[in-house]
Amino acid sequence: MKYFSLIIVAITTLQFSGCATTTKDSVSGVKRSQFMLLPAASVDKMSAQAYNQTIQEANKKQALNVDKAQVDRVRAISNRLIAQVGVFRPDASKWAWEVNVEKNDQLNAYCMPGGKIMVLTGMMDKLQATDDELAAVIGHEIAHALREHGRERMSQAYVQQFGLQALASMVTGASGGALVKGAGMGSQLFFALPNGREQERESDRIGLELAARAGFNPDAAVTLWEKMSAANKGAPPEFLSTHPASENRIADLKALAPKVRPLYEAAKAGK
Repeated sequence: MKYFSLIIVAITTLQFSGCATTTKDSVSGVKRSQFMLLPAASVDKMSAQAYNQTIQEANKKQALNVDKAQVDRVRAISNRLIAQVGVFRPDASKWAWEVNVEKNDQLNAYCMPGGKIMVLTGMMDKLQATDDELAAVIGHEIAHALREHGRERMSQAYVQQFGLQALASMVTGASGGALVKGAGMGSQLFFALPNGREQERESDRIGLELAARAGFNPDAAVTLWEKMSAANKGAPPEFLSTHPASENRIADLKALAPKVRPLYEAAKAGK
C-alpha cells in the first residue's frame, strides 16, 4: 500500500511538472508545456562542470580563444543577444554568462544550461558566416538554454533510465541513491542526447526573434541554413533525424521572418 501511494505521488508530480513552460510567450509563439523533473540548480551545476572540462581540454590542445579578433567578434555578437534574454525570461539576465571560441573545423556552437556559450571556428573559417548569420547560430543556441532543453531531455532520460519507482523515491525522499546516480550522468547526457525536432524548432523561432530584437537581420537565418545545407550534403531525411530537414527549417524561418522584422527595424532605428 505504501509503495502504491509512492507511485500515485510520482504520477501526480509528473503531471504537474508537465504543465510548466520555461519562457514567456512572445512573437515567436513558443509556449509548449515541458516535463522538468531534475532541479534546475542541479542541472546548471552539472553543465558548468562539463563546460569547464571542455575549456580545460581546449586549453591543453592550445585551441581556446586563439584568435583575438574572432573572440572579440563572437563576444560582441553574443553580448547583444544576451542583452535581450529578459524578454523571454527575466532571471536569465542574471545568469553567469560566459562566451568562448574553440579552434575546431566543425560547423557547430552550443550554449549549455546557465549560459555557457562555445562557438567553434569552423562557423567562421569554413562557412564564412556574416555577423548576422553568426547571430542566428548563437541566438539559436541561447534559445536552447532559455528553454532548458538540456534539463528537459535529461529529465526524460532519468525516468527512462531509472523508472517510476526511482521517481517516487526521489519525490518522497525515500531513497537518494537513484538521484545521485542520475546526477552523475548529467554532463554526459547533455552531449550524448540530441535535441528533439520540436526543441530544434522552438530554438529556431526564439533564436530568430532574439536576433531581431538585438538588431540582426532575420533573413540571415535563411542564408545561414542554406550554407549549412550545402555544407552537409548527404544528411539523412527528416524522419531519420532529430533535426528538422533543412528545406523545412528554411521554410519555417521564412514564414516567421516577417513577424519579427518590425523588431529588427525598431532595434536598428534605436541605434
